[in-house]
Amino acid sequence: MYTLYIANKNYSSWSLRPWIVLSELGIAFEEKLTPFQAGTSSSWTAFRAFSPTGKVPCLHDGDITVWDSLSIVEYVAQDHPKVWPADRVARAWARSAAAEMHSGFEALRSHCPMNCGIRLQLAETPPALARDLVRLQELWQEGLQRFGGPYLAGAAFTAVDAFYAPVVFRIQSYGLEVDATARAYVQRMLALPSMQRWYVEALKEAWRDRDHEQDTLRSGTLLQDLRAG
Repeated sequence: MYTLYIANKNYSSWSLRPWIVLSELGIAFEEKLTPFQAGTSSSWTAFRAFSPTGKVPCLHDGDITVWDSLSIVEYVAQDHPKVWPADRVARAWARSAAAEMHSGFEALRSHCPMNCGIRLQLAETPPALARDLVRLQELWQEGLQRFGGPYLAGAAFTAVDAFYAPVVFRIQSYGLEVDATARAYVQRMLALPSMQRWYVEALKEAWRDRDHEQDTLRSGTLLQDLRAG
């Protein structure tokens, strides 16, 4: 059975991606959560116990270690084909869209760091963030229309949906304005059992990472904090 090492569910967008793939598709795994520690070097030291990069997520499969969320998903897909769409065209699109999320959308990441338990009003929408939101809606609409929905690459949840799961939480946390198609997709994703479980567990976390919190508050005005403690 796989062992998946992750960090705080409230903050760790990268951890969410493989976690929701395994959870939503019913692939057995053991979760190992190690919270972020104060200071980047402290977390790196702690995470090095299980991850060669000192980062999360990291997957162990016996004596095999796989790091980076995209690599983990591809590794799991070798034994579980349902991770990606069966249709060749949909699969190619899904991989491209997942890779675009993996390497792009820098402004969205920077201005809206993942913080599941807060509601915040942005002070402004910088041009770079506005461009990211335009591209996000364009991409989602293309997938939903081209492959018939209700998920991005067709009738079933696949890895491409997992790669945009952190964005779904960001839209909720920051009240980002998106079109009706995107809003409907956000609500569909938030209703998934695995997304609800992640969210509930994120709210229960008492850990607070100063750097994450400061990055969040720089973006605007805190309206609500739904977290425990």
